[in-house]
Amino acid sequence: MRILFTGGSGKAGRHAIAHLLAQGHRVLNVDRIPLDLAGVDNRIADITDAGQMFDVMHSYAGFDELQPGTGVPGFDAVVHFAAVPRILLTTDNACFRVNTLGTYNVIDAAVKSGVRKIVFASSETTYGVCFADGTRNPDYLPLDEDHATIPEDSYAMSKVVNEVTARSFQARTGIDIYGLRINNVVEPHEYERDFPKYARDPHLRLRNFFAYIDARDLGHMVDRCLAVDGLGYQVFNVSNDTHSVAAPTSELIARFYPDVPLTRDMAEDETFYSNAKARSLLGFRPQHNWRWT
Repeated sequence: MRILFTGGSGKAGRHAIAHLLAQGHRVLNVDRIPLDLAGVDNRIADITDAGQMFDVMHSYAGFDELQPGTGVPGFDAVVHFAAVPRILLTTDNACFRVNTLGTYNVIDAAVKSGVRKIVFASSETTYGVCFADGTRNPDYLPLDEDHATIPEDSYAMSKVVNEVTARSFQARTGIDIYGLRINNVVEPHEYERDFPKYARDPHLRLRNFFAYIDARDLGHMVDRCLAVDGLGYQVFNVSNDTHSVAAPTSELIARFYPDVPLTRDMAEDETFYSNAKARSLLGFRPQHNWRWT
């Protein structure tokens, strides 16, 4: 597929692009900072500028595409990861503005350019736990996509708005638009650096539901979204199969979630952030587990 990828220079995006390239896809990265990766061309652009987004949707992905003399090819899919990545980096209103306006511009330009598949990055923060003021527990466990999304911070608010925006575009057009509620992204080098701390102090992982997604498995998830057609508008939790601490699930429940209802029995290393929907509808199969790394 010929893919336009926004935000591919970031922590999550660069691993996703590497995976897509390995599967044989052609990727054009749109970001404020170029990605130095063989096989990828870059366009420096601002997602909050509608004109720039319309321009890149009709861009060559490299000099080789000039050769046929048949004009600019169309993109088969757009993957939209570009965003202010969390609170406490910019002002709150800037975070909300960039993320919501940027997402509108990207989807609008893609739809009006004839793209039939859009995958966008939402977030675990939509459930209102990660950046809550004080401790907030999920309503039930394991946490799935039917759980309420009632955040109180500008970043998570922007992601909920983006989901509504995407659903509205899908309702008008009938194309496939899939949102990824991405859990805490872990790069390979971070296992040795960070996971010993999590073993000593599981509380460090409470706001992330003790869950994680390996950056390489996130790339696999994006590829599965591109491969499976016909689902309309969907949101998917994205996590690895197991949680991120050494303590067993039963101990974590007793210590941190004693009053949270369980909808079913859980395995002793199972993630609280359910990826069952992605496994069922997309064939998502994470391959990287911190216990094996």
